[in-house]
Amino acid sequence: MTRTITVGLDGSAESRAAAEWAAREAELRARPVRLVQVWEPVPEPMAQAPVLGAETHQHWTERVLRESAGELKQRHPGVEVTAEQLTGRPAEALVRAAEDAELLVLGSRGLSGIGGFLVGSVGLAVVAATKRPVVLVRAGKRTAGKDGKEPAGTPGASSGPVLLGLDTRTPDPAPVEFAFEAAASRGVPLRVLHGWNEPYYYPYGMSPDPQVTEMLAQSDADALTEVLQPWRRKHPGVEVVTDSRSGSPSLLLIDASHEASLVVVGRRVRRSSVGAHIGPVAHAVLHHAAAPVAVVAHD
Repeated sequence: MTRTITVGLDGSAESRAAAEWAAREAELRARPVRLVQVWEPVPEPMAQAPVLGAETHQHWTERVLRESAGELKQRHPGVEVTAEQLTGRPAEALVRAAEDAELLVLGSRGLSGIGGFLVGSVGLAVVAATKRPVVLVRAGKRTAGKDGKEPAGTPGASSGPVLLGLDTRTPDPAPVEFAFEAAASRGVPLRVLHGWNEPYYYPYGMSPDPQVTEMLAQSDADALTEVLQPWRRKHPGVEVVTDSRSGSPSLLLIDASHEASLVVVGRRVRRSSVGAHIGPVAHAVLHHAAAPVAVVAHD
């Protein structure tokens, strides 16, 4: 069975932007798009209210789904688009829908006055629970123009590099392969960014030793080059730019995201006593990156 690019649709501008991004991604990957809308049945007392009748609510959501699918087919006639309404709790239904998908795409609301995403509880729950790659997209000129295409010259548009955040201490193949394939399909460079911390004694008032700092920087740069060698050989057509520097990985990625077309971060699959865990870097990037963010789960 052909895997789909699956989109969680709720009728908002953010979810429509996610559907548009998914259609362009489907063109690159030669995959069909599956729009899913989750209808959560209205509790019985509320369902009796005239304005919130369950049938009215369901009919409205079905209409949004049909109209969105029709608009997407018009703008992307070469992409197969299907639509399906699911029933249940949104996060749980979306996680199930992602099981057979190549990737799941969700919308996120932009923060007023503070560039970035506002990832709601459903989005965070889905990212934490699914083992499939999840892409978060927000509405706005960074995503698409009125004609459904990104305006030329827009920062972070399709001509921008794919940005990969990589920890050289515990590199996993899944996010690296995802990032290389994304760069290859777009025909853009891949920028691999690794952040490393200054020696622990610097914050205690000791002046940085330039020789020590240079040695640490060279060591991390060499480690980054070594980690990427297998993928460079596998994807010789991808231009790779490595960037190893001192600083917080999340802050470095957020800053670099302004010039990227896509940011790729990994998420280790692990559970704690309080449930699934996203990780501090992925969590920060999801909330504040200026470009779509792909979170790739790995062991």
